[in-house]
Amino acid sequence: MSDENVTVVIQTVDHVRKAEVTVPRSMTTTELIDETIKNWKLPDDVTYRLHNVTKGKELPPNEKLSADLVSEKDLLEIQPLLEAGN
Repeated sequence: MSDENVTVVIQTVDHVRKAEVTVPRSMTTTELIDETIKNWKLPDDVTYRLHNVTKGKELPPNEKLSADLVSEKDLLEIQPLLEAGN
């Protein structure tokens, strides 16, 4: 495996969809979310975040998938960001 890529498992919060994907480390968390929304046809009127289940932490938006954020085979969960009403 090249250090330029990382293989992760991404799943929806309800565990209905799950896939192992290999992506470039230069990809940002926001780009990975956008690609997942597109490929899985998730609602695009919702804001999502990525949670690294393996490491137990939320991944910051627009950060590259560096080795300190994501390791090989980490489980990432795409979660809708729920906002409280007025």
